[in-house]
Amino acid sequence: MRSGTNTALRPPHGGPGLPQVRRLVTAVPGPGSTALARRRSQAVARGVGETLPVYVVAAGGGVLVDVDGNSLIDFGSGIAVTNVGNSADSVVHNVTDQARRFTHTCFMVTPYEGYVAVCEELARLTPGGHEKRSVLFNSGAEAVENAVKIARAYTGRSAVVAFAHAYHGRTNLTMALTARSTPYKAGFGPFAPEIYRMPMAYPYRWPGGPEGCGRQAAGQVIDAIRAEIGAENVAAVIIEPIQGEGGFIVPGAGFLPALAEFCASAGIVLVADEVQTGFGRTGHLFACEHEEIVPDLIVTGKGIAGGLPLAAVTGRAEVMDAPQVGGLGGTYGGNPLACAAALGAIATLEREDLAARARLIERIAMPRLRSLRGRYPFVGDVRGRGAMLALELVADEPPPAGQAAPRPDRAVAAACAAEAHRRGLVLLTAGTWGNVLRLLPPLVIPEHLLVEGLDVLEEVVADIARHRYGT
Repeated sequence: MRSGTNTALRPPHGGPGLPQVRRLVTAVPGPGSTALARRRSQAVARGVGETLPVYVVAAGGGVLVDVDGNSLIDFGSGIAVTNVGNSADSVVHNVTDQARRFTHTCFMVTPYEGYVAVCEELARLTPGGHEKRSVLFNSGAEAVENAVKIARAYTGRSAVVAFAHAYHGRTNLTMALTARSTPYKAGFGPFAPEIYRMPMAYPYRWPGGPEGCGRQAAGQVIDAIRAEIGAENVAAVIIEPIQGEGGFIVPGAGFLPALAEFCASAGIVLVADEVQTGFGRTGHLFACEHEEIVPDLIVTGKGIAGGLPLAAVTGRAEVMDAPQVGGLGGTYGGNPLACAAALGAIATLEREDLAARARLIERIAMPRLRSLRGRYPFVGDVRGRGAMLALELVADEPPPAGQAAPRPDRAVAAACAAEAHRRGLVLLTAGTWGNVLRLLPPLVIPEHLLVEGLDVLEEVVADIARHRYGT
């Protein structure tokens, strides 16, 4: 480690034992982080973005501690990864024990029990009582790409249907599935063919209003698939049960069940991308359980392994077994350390009933977020489930003619996030237009820290309203 960073302010380690307090000892970012940012600019490719340029030395519970000794409230969870908290005891114990035994063999060369055990847990936990199989990968994008491969192998078809506002990754195929151009796709084409985009049941912006959104959108999608693609040509329909990067869009009621029924009748593989929503984040183990959907394939990642890189495709045995031997896999997929971490994270999730904890977070946070919508016209919509909550920020003016909602206001969202960061609250933005503030606290965040984070958010929104709109 180079000199110039404040080692005296570093805690000995992170994890749940870290003091659960917001503490600012310097400006955010402080001098240590600023020095590291200068080094980063000379070493890291420009295309790698950042939300908040503080350099973390420890994390646990609901806090991140930076190199300057600032302790920030974490409403990001590394983008819904550290559901069980950073350096959770069972994750650290399992990984340490596994690292002493071996760190890699490649499961495709000489396999090991950890990979099998994770697949057994996925079969037990994911929706549906049917026989299941799983395959493990490194990232959500890699898993999504392989879900498409599996669906094509099973059906013998090529077309794949994705949705407006979707995000599925940054590989070539998953960029084609992802809706938003900048920054994810611009300049990187051409993209994989045979991808078709359909409208999303977006209640806040649905032209017919939120009440009929799910039914109307499903009808449009099904009609378009039949008329424009041909249902007999479609291998898979892939959807996030709650859209993540697209703005935490909860589909209109009935939309997902109608899609599931249509896919079953047409022999189309329904793929639920639960990379961001899975493992207790929305108040159920998986978000598709809210509407009792049982997908043919479910893609998981992020929260599966407490911060280590792991992802999976789990699904019906007959679908998963369609690819030829050797057609699936990868050198690092299901790495033994990541599998050990996943088993520890799953044990923590169940032992501490963190899905119930996500529901408690919603009960505490949602009334306060709704009160902001009632007081400030630029808070256009409040939505989400469990510990996956969002504010959509809009222009403080009536919607344009023919539009269901006011135009998005990216600038006010950016201003709110930046001010929250200065006050010691890690807050992320999202949405096709970048106008959504998203809340993704670790499921283990202490209640007092959650409340304090909401206090900070409320103060920020009030100050932004006063400075921008004089209210």
